[in-house]
Amino acid sequence: MSTIKKEILVVGLGSMGLGIAQSLLRAGYKVYGKDKNPNQVQQFVNSGGIATNILFDNLEAVIVVVLNEKQTREILFGKDGLAKKLKTNSLIMVCTTVSPNFAKEMEVLSNNENLLYLDAPISGGSKKSAEGKLSYMISGKRKALDVAKPILSATSEMIFEFGENTGSGSAMKAVNQMLAGIHIAAMAEAITFGITQGIEPQKFLEVISKCAGTSWMLENRTPHIIENDYTPKSSINIWPKDLGIVLDIAKNSSFSAPLTAVALQQFIAAAGSGLGNEDDAAVAKIYARNAGIDLPE
Repeated sequence: MSTIKKEILVVGLGSMGLGIAQSLLRAGYKVYGKDKNPNQVQQFVNSGGIATNILFDNLEAVIVVVLNEKQTREILFGKDGLAKKLKTNSLIMVCTTVSPNFAKEMEVLSNNENLLYLDAPISGGSKKSAEGKLSYMISGKRKALDVAKPILSATSEMIFEFGENTGSGSAMKAVNQMLAGIHIAAMAEAITFGITQGIEPQKFLEVISKCAGTSWMLENRTPHIIENDYTPKSSINIWPKDLGIVLDIAKNSSFSAPLTAVALQQFIAAAGSGLGNEDDAAVAKIYARNAGIDLPE
């Protein structure tokens, strides 16, 4: 006798959401998917997902992996929002990078519709997402977490729990994004500084990756510059939003974050120069332009 597959909807099939959806398919879930980009939807369908005729009454969970708070709110509670279509005690799991206060607000709105809410920001990049090896920073009520546990297990290698105070997971993600954004900008500054001193980018990576100045972001992003490949694994456009969230939280906490502010300005400059849809390593192009040097071709 065959087991009935549990059904999940993933909204946002970008590099992270597609990986989550594919991991759930491998784990035996029946997965529906939605995205504005038809190419991403086609990849999802080619993996065995379903993009039409969503049966909302059968859904156990909705996983939201979109760009920002505005999109998240519209998807869940907008004019044609999903919250009104879901059955009682369905799980809403938001992986979007949002502020802690936004996560708390979404939980209240979800509870008003008799739905469970889990604050579930992610880290790991597109490669780990595709491999089902994400890291989650989880906060929310125990009942929501209990429903989410099999989903988390199917899509991650690390689950960090921050208790029932919803928004704590998003606070931790803000700390992570603060460091990640600063590290990318620092990598771009260092590699272009090295070029001005006659240091080849390949030699820069060879040496720094074995020295105290390295970081995960440096080792991950520098090859994009060396190979002149700015296909977005994580785009420039993500960082004005994410570092903006970090600075908003800092402002509300009367905390000065000058390094974050400087990194943010570099990403804003990159976005304003038409690089927004390129890989975030393209922030190096701003340094190169200002220094009058050439990056690898």
